[in-house]
Amino acid sequence: MSQLIAQPTLVPAAGEPPKRIEEFVGRLNNGESRLSVARMHSPEGWVEPGQRPDFDEYTLVLAGCLRVESAEGVLEVAAGQAVLTRSGEWVRYSSPHPGGAEYVAICLPAFSPDTVHRDA
Repeated sequence: MSQLIAQPTLVPAAGEPPKRIEEFVGRLNNGESRLSVARMHSPEGWVEPGQRPDFDEYTLVLAGCLRVESAEGVLEVAAGQAVLTRSGEWVRYSSPHPGGAEYVAICLPAFSPDTVHRDA
């Protein structure tokens, strides 16, 4: 039978100024470990520490523009575009542009603070 996920769980976020993470599917909200689906609202000027996660992350930008830095360079991912970051790659996300960004992140396997491996 289909299962309604009535509301997300708010997840503490890294970076400044604070962003809002709403996990709809994942370890915290419904105990799912195979993948996670979260909606992010990052304000203008938000930047988080770099990370080298143990999961693939698909990111679909709904509004604004998300900056994605990697060892290979910098991508500006605009509304209507998506980006894939592979497990084990170093990456840093930010939203330096006016208005910030709203996006959906899908992680395989599900996001976990223990597997994100943020820079010190």
